[in-house]
Amino acid sequence: MTVPLPTPPLWGLVFAISGGLLLWLVSLRRKDASIVDIFWGPGVAGVVDIAAIMAPAAGPRASTALLLVNIWAVRLAAHVYARHHGEGHRYAAMRRHFGARWSWWSLVQVFLLQAILIWFIPAPLVAAMLSGLPVLAGMDYAGIALAVTGLLFESVADFQLARFRAEPANRGKVLDRGLWSWSRHPNYFGEALMWWGFFLIGFSAAHAWWLILSPLLVTFLLLQVSGITPMEHGIEERRPAYADYRRRVSAFVPLPPGR
Repeated sequence: MTVPLPTPPLWGLVFAISGGLLLWLVSLRRKDASIVDIFWGPGVAGVVDIAAIMAPAAGPRASTALLLVNIWAVRLAAHVYARHHGEGHRYAAMRRHFGARWSWWSLVQVFLLQAILIWFIPAPLVAAMLSGLPVLAGMDYAGIALAVTGLLFESVADFQLARFRAEPANRGKVLDRGLWSWSRHPNYFGEALMWWGFFLIGFSAAHAWWLILSPLLVTFLLLQVSGITPMEHGIEERRPAYADYRRRVSAFVPLPPGR
């Protein structure tokens, strides 16, 4: 008797959890839990790639979505890796807080939690991979336009920030030029915009409203959990000029800077 293979989403879950466990073991040896951030992009793309491999047939929707998510993953992983110089302060703070318990807490609170997110968040893209509809609809084109715009916005913002930080004279200063004069976190805005575009592509393929949980979750994480709120907590103590920057510039959605 042949045993049926798990559905593509379950294969994606196996991939995400396996990757999380392997990274956890590496983090114990290196004493650096922040390596998990490097895996985020490739992990999400890996789940989508597995769905594409197991899909019955490819089409323009699947091919376009697959190309976009892999470009995003490679760029993001390279960007995070280039900025990685030891354990980030957020993870270091949690390590100090949990003490000897951190080894096991990090497995659940960091690595396995991210594995679940890596499996769930690309649900719209998995839907696009599994769709057999051969023709792109208007919603697909709108989703592609949003995703490409978000990807470019995020990429340009990260490039501007990396170039600013590379200048020793800017140490301790606040970047308020380019996209950063319109939004205090234009990279996060671009990321959210891209996932709303991916939702439109997935919804066009599956017409399942529950897929909206993906961009809603990404936006919530960027605003409250791993993005704006924790990053801006106490930042004015380290960079006094940030108080004026906060008054002049929108937190998330790009708006003309105030004076």
